[in-house]
Amino acid sequence: MEAFFISTAIVALAEMGDKTQLLALVLAARFRKPWPIVLGILVATLVNHGLAGALGAWVTTFLGPQVLRWILGASFIAMAVWMLIPDKLDEGEADGSPRWGVFGTTVVAFFLAEMGDKTQIATVMLAAQYNAYLWVVAGTTLGMMIANAPVVWLGERITRRVPIRAVHVVSAVIFLVLGLVATFTPAG
Repeated sequence: MEAFFISTAIVALAEMGDKTQLLALVLAARFRKPWPIVLGILVATLVNHGLAGALGAWVTTFLGPQVLRWILGASFIAMAVWMLIPDKLDEGEADGSPRWGVFGTTVVAFFLAEMGDKTQIATVMLAAQYNAYLWVVAGTTLGMMIANAPVVWLGERITRRVPIRAVHVVSAVIFLVLGLVATFTPAG
């Protein structure tokens, strides 16, 4: 359960102000159909984080605990630094008419936007650290939904009240602590 709770909290915090959260806001404003958007986010996240979690679990099969400990520690510390760099939605990511409908457009846009994103990389690292694939994927998916579903339904009202910079700093501190713990906790 620790893997689930930590995965949920880390991704929910890391997602605040992320480009996929901004994408959720753009899709909500453009299509004004929250249910297909939220379901699209869920499907895209399950697939994306399922693949990322599998990669994290697979990495542990050929890396020894000492090497993995140092890689995880450095990766979490790098994520702490990355959290302090704000994301912006790339121009044109949500332009054009919905070729695959609102749901399909959301699935494709979210899946692609998550490729190489902070939360996908965090999912890989968490799955490698915890050896609890299903709990990590469930937690990171829940974290994405906690961060994105309210944005779809409540839109700009949330983004004006949430101090995004403070959330980024808190997330950075959490990643830093995880990095230090992974680095200095004996492997085995």
